[in-house]
Formats: sequence, C-alpha cells, structure tokens
Amino acid sequence: MIGSSVVVRTRSWIVLLGLLTAGAPAAYAADCPGHPDALGTSRTLVVDPREHPLIGTMQYRETLPLKDHEVVLTFDDGPLPKYSNQILKMLDDECIKATFFIIGQQAKANPEGVRKLIAAGHTVGTHSMDHPLTFDRMPIEKFEPEINGGIQWTSAAMTDPSKQLAPFFRIPGLMRAEAVENYLISRGIQVWSADFPADDWRHVSSDRVYQLAIQRLEAKGKGILLLHDIQARTVAAFPKIIRDLKARGYRIVHVVPATAERPATPTTPVEWLLHPPTETTPIARWPRVPGFVFAQTQTLPAPSLADLNAQTEHQPLLPRRTRAQTDIASTLPVPGRDLFAIPEGSVEVLLSTSLSRRAATRLAMAAETPGTARGKTAKGKAGKPHAGRTAHAAPAAAKHGAQAKNIAPKGTAHPTRVATSAKKRA
Repeated sequence: MIGSSVVVRTRSWIVLLGLLTAGAPAAYAADCPGHPDALGTSRTLVVDPREHPLIGTMQYRETLPLKDHEVVLTFDDGPLPKYSNQILKMLDDECIKATFFIIGQQAKANPEGVRKLIAAGHTVGTHSMDHPLTFDRMPIEKFEPEINGGIQWTSAAMTDPSKQLAPFFRIPGLMRAEAVENYLISRGIQVWSADFPADDWRHVSSDRVYQLAIQRLEAKGKGILLLHDIQARTVAAFPKIIRDLKARGYRIVHVVPATAERPATPTTPVEWLLHPPTETTPIARWPRVPGFVFAQTQTLPAPSLADLNAQTEHQPLLPRRTRAQTDIASTLPVPGRDLFAIPEGSVEVLLSTSLSRRAATRLAMAAETPGTARGKTAKGKAGKPHAGRTAHAAPAAAKHGAQAKNIAPKGTAHPTRVATSAKKRA
C-alpha cells in the first residue's frame, strides 16, 4: 500500500514536471500502453559535447546536469542477442530510454541488435572496436583505429538514414588517458565515465548487482549508472533495480546530443557538478591553476648584499639582524691564515692526540724543569707512589713519543726521556 501510494504521487509529479519542461517529447508512465505502473522516462536532456566534453564523477569533475533523484541508465559491451534482447524488452515494457555504448565487433557480428536499439529510440554511442583494456598506455597509432573501427561498424549497422550515431564514447574499462581524451575532444566526441557502477562485470551474484546499484545511487542521490547488457547477472538484477527505482521515487532521464534542429537544454555551469556548492557549504578543493604562457623567458638575477648596501634608503626595510650582518660583511677584512695557527708543542696539540686528557696532563707535569717545588716533592715521601703512577703512564708516553717527536718545544723534556727517568725513579 505504501509503495503504490508513492508510485501514484511520483507519477503525478512527473506529469506536472513534464508540462513545465521544454524540449523533446518524453515518454511517461501514463503513456506506456498496457503498463500503467511503468517507470517511464521523465524528460529528455539535450547536451552539447563540445561545451562539456568530460562527464562522470568517477573520473571527472563534471557530470550530467541532473536534478535530485534523476538517473541516467547506460549499458556497455553489447549488443549480444542472448542477453541484450532481454534488457531491451524490459526497457520497452517500462517505456525507459537508455544510452548504449556499442563495441564494433559486436555491431559487426549482430547489426540487427544495433537496429533494434535505434528503432526503440535509445541513444547509441560507441565503446571501441575490440574493447582493449590498454587505452591508458596506447599511442595514437593504436587507439585511433580502435575508436574509428567502433564508429565505422556501428554506423554501418544503422540503415535508417534519418538516425545518426551519437558522438558519445566510453573508454573500455574506464582506462582513461589524457592523450585519448584530447583526441576525442578534438573530434567533438563527448567522453562518458559514470557516477557509480553496479560491478556487474565481476563474478558476483545478481542480488549483489542489485544491492550495489541501489546503495550507490542512494549515497549520491542522482547520477549516471553503469551496467552491462551482455551479462546474465544484469538481466536477473534489472527487474529488482527498476522496482526499487519506482518505490524510492527516482526518475529516468534520456540523454541525446544537440543538433542544429535541436539545441542543447539551457543549463548553468554549476548544474554540471554532482553536488553544487552553496553559501553554507565550503568548497573542499582549490581551483585548478591555469597553465600560463610567458612571453619572455629571461629572468632577473638574484640581488646580492652589495646591491642592498648600495641603496641606503632601503636599509630600514631590512630586519635589524640582517642589517648588522651586511654592515659586518662590508667592513671587516678577511681573516689571515696565521689567525688559525696553533703553536707546536702546546697542550692543545697533546690533547688532540689519542692519549686521554689525564695522561696528557701527567706528561705536561713531568716535563717541568727539575728545580721546581713539584720536582722536589717527588724526591720526598710521596716519591714512590708518584713514580709508580708515572711508570704506568710510561707505555702510553712511549707511544705518544713517536707522534710528538718533532713537535716538542725547546726547554721541554722529550716524552721518551721522561719515561726513562720515570723507570729509574721506580
């Protein structure tokens, strides 16, 4: 009871919307003979591929200018009679118009399937010749024949001269590449990604396909749904998808390319965003920086401190510390090499060797002249323990003697001689 009331209210709203919407004639549920509860197509959206060449938020910034709870159904990889004919029958029963992206090999093998889509009023685009999953790394010599082959064989299957192939293209596997996109844009072909898939190309159940389609649609509220009309699981899931679209109040939008006789539907740039920003919603990303082209490539040299010092009126603009540094740099001379010279035989030289600080101090004490008070004390009662300590330091002194042989100053006992006198006292 609840579901049927929702359908009635939705159908009434759709009819009212159709009366207010200008454009190509659309099929509504009330106009679907024999199917009064059909979902129908709420409106037709006419787009100019040159104005918005990249659509689908799975990969691009823009998507189709849909209102809340509006859905565009798309099918890839057909036509394959065994399954595509069943999808086509369900669409006809519900008076739904969709967009099909045809593979050239499929059109070549089953041209009648392409003609059925055209006769039913669906939009037909292309999906390459052989569906290679390498478009993201193909050179133009390889992806150009793929694109042209799909267009050629799909167009050849359309025997009605009044019908034209839509300039819509979906890259196989969504393996986008900038070179491919630029090539398609240069030819006025609109590149379609999607807003959400149902993963029906994976090895999942039909129930999982149905769940993913509805869950992802509910999460975004509107958008382009990606399906495949060559999969048995899609055929099994599609009736349940249509049932939930009805129950949840979703509306189907049919997309067609603009022509000279049929201009594009008037829109604003912000409508091509999935969730347009408002005054209360901050923009989460920075605007894209444009690639500027400079007329001159010559650059100015970086200023030096001398340049700053030459203009005294700019001195107050510099930080105080910087001004002090520039003054010092301009007044002090360069220090000479003698400033860093260390006298030979000094204690600093001894401390810089591998001896410990204590052993170097003992060597300096032992090197004093024999007439000092410390030398006299060494001959007294404390002579023996001092001599013992000096004897322990003798091996280190002997090792150091080879290093300090040529640096001992005049008037200072040589380390080797000190070690010898220490042994005699011991």
